[in-house]
Amino acid sequence: MDIGSITSAVFLGLSIGSVFLVAALGLAIIYGTAGVINMAHGELIMLGAYSTFMMQTVLGLPFFICIPLSFVIVGFIGYLIEKVLISSLYNRPLDTLLATWGVSLVLMQGVRIIFGSDPKYVEVPSFLSTNIDLGIVNLSTFRLFVMFICLIMVLATWYLFYRTTFGIKVRAVTQNKDMAASFGINSSRIYSITFAIGAGLAGVAGSLFGAMNIVLPTMGTSYVVEAFLMVVAGGGGLLGSILASALTGQIQSAFAFIYNDTYARFLVFVLIVIFLRFRPQGMISAGASRR
Repeated sequence: MDIGSITSAVFLGLSIGSVFLVAALGLAIIYGTAGVINMAHGELIMLGAYSTFMMQTVLGLPFFICIPLSFVIVGFIGYLIEKVLISSLYNRPLDTLLATWGVSLVLMQGVRIIFGSDPKYVEVPSFLSTNIDLGIVNLSTFRLFVMFICLIMVLATWYLFYRTTFGIKVRAVTQNKDMAASFGINSSRIYSITFAIGAGLAGVAGSLFGAMNIVLPTMGTSYVVEAFLMVVAGGGGLLGSILASALTGQIQSAFAFIYNDTYARFLVFVLIVIFLRFRPQGMISAGASRR
């Protein structure tokens, strides 16, 4: 074992953690704020990938422009879903879970009808397809780009929810909706905007994942399980999801270095299940009960 191999394993762990966090961030916001277990989160990621594909194919837009536009498009779709369906199901967790599962099936089949089941491809600038050779380690430029976008998403989300008036209103509604309403805060509007932001972040994730892999109607299911695990293991909040993603990425990378990727994923899932058995509240508990 040499320093180059260890450095590569650490970088791979950071890269895997970034992918987990990009997938989980929107889900953590929606669950942490509204308590909605959004089973359609994977399909919102899928819509982000197809939005990027369409903008490149039909409008000829460059990849860097497609990423923020995917946030807007999927965020608007999420806003409509919340207004039409979710808004009448708050405080009914089982109904919300089943409803969002139904939405996921509708979105998946709708995309399959429109685009077919053939794989689609998102094009990226040529320099993102290269590697950076640092002597002891060879780094993928696109993986570095994903980590950079992940960092921007985390900082923007943290600033929005902890340094703005909107963030104060969100936390007030999360802790006590009735008390927040007595101060003139419209909880329904807060939920709608938060759901739209969470969906928009899923759209950004889809834009990145579409470039990383092929675009398929079923691609969301490969990310949503890991996203749920990161949110649950982290305790449902932003900081917990970050820690869970970073730690899980490093553990999976270490196991993959010793064994192989398939065995590493199996061991990681087993460890998460064992962890939740003894600490069901996750790494960092929200601490406040939602009323």
